[in-house]
Amino acid sequence: MPPSAALLDTPTEQPSLRQQAVLDAVLSLIVEGGDPLTMDAVARRASCSKETLYKWFGDRDGMLTATVRWQASRVHAGRTEIDSLDAATLRKNLRDFAESWLSVIASPTSVALNRIAVAHAGSHKSNLGAIVLANGRFAIGERVKPVLEAGRAAGLLAFDDTEGAFRTFFGLVGRDIQIRLLLGDALSLDAAGIRSDAANAVEQFLALYGRAKP
Repeated sequence: MPPSAALLDTPTEQPSLRQQAVLDAVLSLIVEGGDPLTMDAVARRASCSKETLYKWFGDRDGMLTATVRWQASRVHAGRTEIDSLDAATLRKNLRDFAESWLSVIASPTSVALNRIAVAHAGSHKSNLGAIVLANGRFAIGERVKPVLEAGRAAGLLAFDDTEGAFRTFFGLVGRDIQIRLLLGDALSLDAAGIRSDAANAVEQFLALYGRAKP
């Protein structure tokens, strides 16, 4: 297994503080645009050697993968145990995900990262599009689906297809916000607005899939 695959394999594994500084340097370079994102540029910005970058991440794609995972780690699917959910805990977990995801996608860092990923996917310039998809949307789904399935097991939710239920929830939370941000719409998403949007999305989801516990 190359070093890049070992850095952030599990949601609970976190990079060291020094590695976090390097990943934040990558994100800052992405936001600034300009010169191509190279190992040399990252080494200069993070004040470290290229040898250290290769040791930690393996190669440029490994570094990009770790960066996307680091950004996606800010999205969490609840902060409480899901083994024995009640209605209040389920609602709290879903709101926690919705708030954190909206906060992340509204950040200038995520907007810049996703714009570059879309451009690279269209031009086949790099694997960044596939990296963002695998370590962003798909990885987040794998963290949220267990919450939905625990809600179903507790008799709080009713659905046949977990992926379908997640996509509905994901759509209710995101609506058209991400595409508008990517296209330059100057949306104002403050903390209060994000909390309100998240709460509304959760209630809409529960109206579709929720049921009283037998």
